[in-house]
Amino acid sequence: MERTRREVLGIGAAIAGASTAGCLDDLDRSTRGVAGGNAQIEPPVTTDDPDYADVYEAVVPSVARVQTYVESRDTAFGSGGGGAAGQGSGFLYDETHLVTNDHVIGDPDTIRVRATDETWVNASVVGRDPYSDLAVVELDGDLPGDPLPVADDLPPVGTRVLVVGAPLGLSGSASQGIVSGRNRTIPASTAAGRFSIADAIQTDAALNPGNSGGPIVTLDGTVVGVATATRGDNIGFGVSARLVNEVVPALVETGSYDHSYVGVSVSPVDPLLAAGNDLPDASGVYVADVVADGPADGVLRGSDGETTVDGATVPTGGDVIVALDGAEIADNPDLSRYLALETDPGDTVAVTVVRDGDEETVDVTLGERPEP
Repeated sequence: MERTRREVLGIGAAIAGASTAGCLDDLDRSTRGVAGGNAQIEPPVTTDDPDYADVYEAVVPSVARVQTYVESRDTAFGSGGGGAAGQGSGFLYDETHLVTNDHVIGDPDTIRVRATDETWVNASVVGRDPYSDLAVVELDGDLPGDPLPVADDLPPVGTRVLVVGAPLGLSGSASQGIVSGRNRTIPASTAAGRFSIADAIQTDAALNPGNSGGPIVTLDGTVVGVATATRGDNIGFGVSARLVNEVVPALVETGSYDHSYVGVSVSPVDPLLAAGNDLPDASGVYVADVVADGPADGVLRGSDGETTVDGATVPTGGDVIVALDGAEIADNPDLSRYLALETDPGDTVAVTVVRDGDEETVDVTLGERPEP
């Protein structure tokens, strides 16, 4: 019986992982007792081992270039120019919906999607969420590929990945790398104001303008991130699959997503802040300010003073969040990830804080983030 391409990729990825694990063990056993340790070990060869070409061929029909347009408008200086406004990438989420970045979509009059077979399909906005930088558009036509599966969890650092998209408008481009980091906190689109994206995935695969919205996939063709930003030649970021699974179904169903909101400004606890507040460890999240009339007003405590440590001024008197519902909060990304993935507006969370040198737990009923 002939296997499908997706089945071949899955089988090959499993064999590749087993072969790599066995290779180190075989090398260790084979070099024992060999003079000089110069034994030449031939790595196992498997015909089912997928390479990047296999992954690309399986994934690229499901990826498209997303092009937005604005109509000509009159301006104070005469006739305004119209035409192409921006472009990025996207991938099939289901038979009719394409996932991309919110900052790719912007505020267009028209959206067109170019498939890898060079056909163009019109699309319309279904939902947008600037806080996660995700958007969903509905296709008025078909793409040649199948919907891509989205991972339930993130792979470990070091996992090989492929990014497929249209950097600089070059449709069907691919770049390879590894998962370089997890649980990163990165700025959201400018439309989200001061809020950030939680639980982002980091990769060293090349990302360039136009990759935004394209999938970051493992070697079995599963989406583990949506390319969204780059901070250097080998530091790129994507919205994590876990956040995609939270946000995208709501965008498809209702057109929007409600994010939990505590109503505090926070800072990381570094050694200076720990010393200034008599904390035993530089761990947790420091509450610098509490928004008036926000969910935490009257429950959590912000800074009410300052002191000098090693010549630096540090705030004092604020609560230090160390756990939510019993889950340890060691730093700001932990706080953002828990709120994004484990809570909804209206939930009451047990917040464990260090206050005046003692640990206590208070309840905060979460609100909904205000409009950007």
